[in-house]
Amino acid sequence: MKTLLLLRHAKSSWDDEELPDHDRPLNKRGKREAPMAGQYLLEYGLVPDFVLSSSAKRARKTTARVTEACGYKGEVDVLGELYDAAPEDCISCLQKVAEERERVLLVGHNPCLEDLVDLLSNGRSRMATCAVARIDLEIRSWRDLSVETRGTLVSLWRPRRVDRPPWAASSDSAGQ
Repeated sequence: MKTLLLLRHAKSSWDDEELPDHDRPLNKRGKREAPMAGQYLLEYGLVPDFVLSSSAKRARKTTARVTEACGYKGEVDVLGELYDAAPEDCISCLQKVAEERERVLLVGHNPCLEDLVDLLSNGRSRMATCAVARIDLEIRSWRDLSVETRGTLVSLWRPRRVDRPPWAASSDSAGQ
C-alpha cells in the first residue's frame, strides 16, 4: 500500500497585480498556515518519504515551510509540469517515484488537486488553501498508479479547522 498526501499551496498574495501568476508569493496568512500543515504531518506520523512540488513560487515556499515544520530532510523534486496541471499530469509525475517510497507528498494547485482527490477516491472534496488530503492506495508500486486506481480518502485536514480532529473534516467534505 502507498500513501499519497496532496497539499494545496498556502494562501498567496495578490498585492502586485503586475506579477505573473507563477511568481506570486505567500501572504501573511499563508506564511502562518504552512507550518501548521507541517505540524499536522509530524503529529499524525505522516512525514513523507519524498516530496514533489509545483514550480510556482507559492508552492515552493509552502513546501519549504511545511517540510521544515515536519522535519523532512529528504529531497524535493520541483516540477514545472505540476503548475497548471491536470490530474493525469500529477499521476504521470507520481508514476516516476521510486518504488521504495511509501508516503509521497505532492504540493500543487486547484482545481487539479480537488479533481485528483475526487478521481482517486470517488468523492467530492474541497481543497482549501493549505489543505492536506491523505489517500491510501492499494498499489505496490507508484508505476501502478493510473486514472483507474481507486483509493481511500482517509483524512482531509484544513488549517481553518485546527480546533477539530483532522478526521472530522473528511466527513464534512462528503457531498460538497
